[in-house]
Amino acid sequence: MFQTIKNAWKIPDLRRRLIFTLILLVVFRLGSCIPVPMIDAAAMQQIFAGENSLLGFVDIISGGAFSQATIFAMSISPYINASIIMQLLCVAIPALERMQKEGEDGRKKIAQIQRYGTVALALIQAIGLYTLLAWQFHAVQNPGFLTAAIIVVTFTAGTAFLMWLGEQITDKGVGNGISLIIFAGIVSRVPSMARSLYESVMNGNIAIWMLIIILVFALAVIGVVVMMNEAERRIPVQYAKRVVGRKMYGGQSTHIPIKVASAGVIPIIFAMSIMSFPGTIASFFGVQPGAPGFWGGFLKVFSNDSVIYAILYFLLIIFFTYFYTAIQFNPIEMANNMKKNGGFIPGIRPGRPTSDYISRVLSKITLAGAVFLGFIAILPIFMNIGFKISNFAIGGTSLLIVVGVALETVKQLESQMLMRHYKGFLE
Repeated sequence: MFQTIKNAWKIPDLRRRLIFTLILLVVFRLGSCIPVPMIDAAAMQQIFAGENSLLGFVDIISGGAFSQATIFAMSISPYINASIIMQLLCVAIPALERMQKEGEDGRKKIAQIQRYGTVALALIQAIGLYTLLAWQFHAVQNPGFLTAAIIVVTFTAGTAFLMWLGEQITDKGVGNGISLIIFAGIVSRVPSMARSLYESVMNGNIAIWMLIIILVFALAVIGVVVMMNEAERRIPVQYAKRVVGRKMYGGQSTHIPIKVASAGVIPIIFAMSIMSFPGTIASFFGVQPGAPGFWGGFLKVFSNDSVIYAILYFLLIIFFTYFYTAIQFNPIEMANNMKKNGGFIPGIRPGRPTSDYISRVLSKITLAGAVFLGFIAILPIFMNIGFKISNFAIGGTSLLIVVGVALETVKQLESQMLMRHYKGFLE
């Protein structure tokens, strides 16, 4: 990985892209230190001194911006929710599906609709967040209409700015901008999480043997994620020979690579956003997890210290893995393209039988990748339930995201280096 970055730095165009990406990530971290006016910082620290798994979860994703009540407190969760809703609508509504297939113009229209949806969801979430801070935790100074307007607009503008930063990184930088923002937020929390773990060991809350298990688990997750990211199922493809004049074309053998973890960490990010959504809705009514009554018990289910949460989390990861893979791969289109170019899978008839075969293989591979992601994500949750290790459940999922995003970014760097190599060769 480091060798890839070193080689990319030698190419002027890629070096500019890397510098541009780093500058925008620095802007993101600087913005995470700008406080929102009229919010009591001392009251916020008292909130996070307690055991609030939901707020701790949001704080990890925002890179500590939430606990400090900064302008990026909501992070890019509204953008992720808008993306989920938009992708579901593109499948359910034929007009949006046709727009998606119109090429670059259609994708630009959908992206514009998604931006408007992000702002709308950010506004709703900001109102809920203000209600939670003002009336439940009493962290707002002089609550009133003007104060509410300032805080809500600031939170919403922060999310909109983060969305713009992510799009700029994707267009002019290296890697997926939204994923890199989440990556930077999680990595920025590593020192504080390490310090918290060290203090727990020194205070006797966590035994040495448990610390060793945590470190071994972290290394195992990194190794398995790297291995699964590289694992792929290769479907052999044979092209028929064609004779044109005195020359013979085709006849070569190739393959269709299908990665086990083709969806990457996107299903985990989507599942995390969905599981945190009920907490946002409950904040409108000032309900906390574990509070007396039905809604307090219902919200307790969506706290990351319950078995039901782990099961729902696992099922959502499987669902989004299949959903995202279905968007990326179209077996019918792949079969038609192979037929047009004279290609076929040995032992499989061209056309419908080929698409059915690809669908079966894709379904099996996707199931393996989905179960892998889900198992790695929920294992630390059960360890947290069993051994009462604070924030360990969050840390396991965060580790998955960090490793996955790092690998995807390096892959994009390698592909861009390869493209520039071919460009120079052709010129």
